[in-house]
Amino acid sequence: MIVRIRFGTGRPIQRKLGKNRHLALACGALLIPVSLMAYVLGFWRLASDMGFVAGPGITGVFSHWQVWIATAVLLHAAASMLTRYGRRGRFQIPQVLNPRMLPFRASFRRRARSG
Repeated sequence: MIVRIRFGTGRPIQRKLGKNRHLALACGALLIPVSLMAYVLGFWRLASDMGFVAGPGITGVFSHWQVWIATAVLLHAAASMLTRYGRRGRFQIPQVLNPRMLPFRASFRRRARSG
């Protein structure tokens, strides 16, 4: 006996920008609470170093507040980029993370050409 299984045709391959926007929005939304937890652990460790609260009980590399704060900032930036990609359909790095190398601005170049 031969059994044949027929699968329905799925969605066609999309050749456009922003085809994974729903996944980016979901990941960006899930990274916000993770970054908040990292901020909390970082400030908790900082407060315990200053003697205000008891230590969080974490040892090793993650017992330093600098690691937690840096991790939180990176997670927050990643969440922001993913959310921006999910809303607009294009992946853009924020200007803070992508500084211009040349000190000239576009308006300065336009004035120099016209004058």
